[in-house]
Amino acid sequence: MNDLLYVNGGNPLNGTITVRGAKNFVSKSMVASLLGETPSVLRNVPQIRDVKVVSGLLDLHGVNVKYDTDAGILDLDPSNVESAHVADIDAHAGSSRIPILFCGPLLHRLGEAFIPDLGGCRIGDRPIDYHLDILRQFGAVVDKRPNGIHLRAPRRLHGAKISLPYPSVGATEQTLLTAVRADGITELSGAAIEPEIMDLIAVLQKMGAIISVDTDRVIRIEGVDRLEGYTHTALNDRIETASWAAAALATGGDITVKGATQPEMMTFLNTFRKVGGRFEVQDDGIRFWHAGGDLKSIVLETDVHPGFMTDWQQPLVVALTQATGLSIVHETVYENRFGFTDALRKMGATIQVYKECLGGRDCRFGQRNFHHSAVVSGPTPLTAADIEVPDLRGGFSHLIAALAAKGRSTVRGIGLIDRGYENFQDKLEALGAEVVRG
Repeated sequence: MNDLLYVNGGNPLNGTITVRGAKNFVSKSMVASLLGETPSVLRNVPQIRDVKVVSGLLDLHGVNVKYDTDAGILDLDPSNVESAHVADIDAHAGSSRIPILFCGPLLHRLGEAFIPDLGGCRIGDRPIDYHLDILRQFGAVVDKRPNGIHLRAPRRLHGAKISLPYPSVGATEQTLLTAVRADGITELSGAAIEPEIMDLIAVLQKMGAIISVDTDRVIRIEGVDRLEGYTHTALNDRIETASWAAAALATGGDITVKGATQPEMMTFLNTFRKVGGRFEVQDDGIRFWHAGGDLKSIVLETDVHPGFMTDWQQPLVVALTQATGLSIVHETVYENRFGFTDALRKMGATIQVYKECLGGRDCRFGQRNFHHSAVVSGPTPLTAADIEVPDLRGGFSHLIAALAAKGRSTVRGIGLIDRGYENFQDKLEALGAEVVRG
């Protein structure tokens, strides 16, 4: 499929679309199926590229994967798990960072694991050192090689006491996927507690794991000898929901997102209302619309859950270019997440980025050389431009800007958006957007 999209913008998006399972959960629960001795069934699975990548990696390791795309149901049978060839893993994983989470389950099942050099979106420093340190604490032997990292478990992995310097989602997932079958008790302090993490814990508990979550970000896991498969329905994607909500706001439209649910969206909904958007929580989704009149500038700071999610920041910044006054956005999760604003300035937005911590508390990037705060001055009309997609969330934000801008924009590298937004072109057309894949 061509990696280019022509967008005729300047018209409001109106209509109804549907979101399915969360990208940030589905791929991790697919990996969890490796831990079970019997088949697993995952429902509400979206057709996104990350699901294809993980399905392929599981297949390379002997897992029988069947995917009913229309029903959104994955059947995963790990009965014949085996080692995969290094070259096959490397070729199939591409830029995905998901192979690092295969390590714990494979060490339990096979006694060894291999991960290639990891890619992923260029939004900041996301080292795998946390992961490797965690695996070492469980007793894994890590051997760095030119083409990747080989890990082995000379004996059964054992429980550990792990303290994270920051509530990293990936490091928390790594600990959970490794600890559930380790010998003894694992205590993880400073854990991430995002809804996707809690849904992964629910899956692992269904499989037979013993996991408790305290109010002070401490998770305790009592290792067990055997896990069974699971049957689970994935929680819906709160990032995609927020992205469509921001698109409604930026284009002056009215979008109903079927499948969206309120509890994990509450922080976003508060901010959406402060900016001047309106929403209605329905039995089967949430309607988002521009209420008319001027949008309001705000001061916003991203944070780990239950704070304002970093993945909500980029699409909302596009809407803030249409708000009256100065908005201040302080990014505290990823230090390099304002690169996407270059394209917005090219389209007419007035956005300045700063190294200082603006508008809120000092964060861990305050004494480092990163542009992690932004001041957005509006409203500014956006005009069409030739845009290169930088990463998944920044790319969808560029798409929103092109939809809001008058004229015909060319958006390149659109395939990145396929990683996390199911059938987004079909959804755009259902909302009345004029888009053509090049």
